[in-house]
Amino acid sequence: MACGERMARFHASDLYVVITEAFCGGRSSEDVLDAVLEAGVTLVQLREKDLSARAYLEKAILFRERTQEAGALLIVNDRVDIALVVGADGVHLGQSDLPIEAARGLSHELILGASTHNLAQALGAQAAGADYVNIGPIFPTQTKALATGIVGPGMIDTIAPHLTVPFSCMGGIKRENIDEVLRRGARHPAVVTAVTSAPDARAAAEELRAAIADVARASRA
Repeated sequence: MACGERMARFHASDLYVVITEAFCGGRSSEDVLDAVLEAGVTLVQLREKDLSARAYLEKAILFRERTQEAGALLIVNDRVDIALVVGADGVHLGQSDLPIEAARGLSHELILGASTHNLAQALGAQAAGADYVNIGPIFPTQTKALATGIVGPGMIDTIAPHLTVPFSCMGGIKRENIDEVLRRGARHPAVVTAVTSAPDARAAAEELRAAIADVARASRA
């Protein structure tokens, strides 16, 4: 599938669920993935920082099979090689990962996402060819060790007007604060524990998707 077609599906998506087994409440990441897909989520990232390359690949193969069957996009965190081997739709790269330009040199079909923490990084990623940028961490989060500090929801106001590519935002987003990013124009808020650690991951994803839909309807009214 060409990158343009994949990005059309990215634009049509809403909730962006990032799955790491350590944050799945004792369940397998595959079980949580199934629940998320049953909730209608069409944008999923597999993020496993501590697995060996072989174990990451094996999990990515399972995720690719299930997301493909459900018609959902699969983004692999960090590993361009694994994304290419399993036929994922994209890869998400941090500030210390392979540069966007180098990743694009390996594939013109993958969606390339970039984590950014300020305007300079966001503009740099966009100029380098990122297909979307992630803004964060918006709120305090326990899912990632961060040296950047919390940027706050106001960073969306700082960065978004300068972007020509879509953006996601991440970091401590939950039902009680998601409206703070939605009213700033976020259409692809990314969550981890708000869904993956919830007792009912499907219901949690459905509730967040409904919140996004409510704001989208209000903006069209």
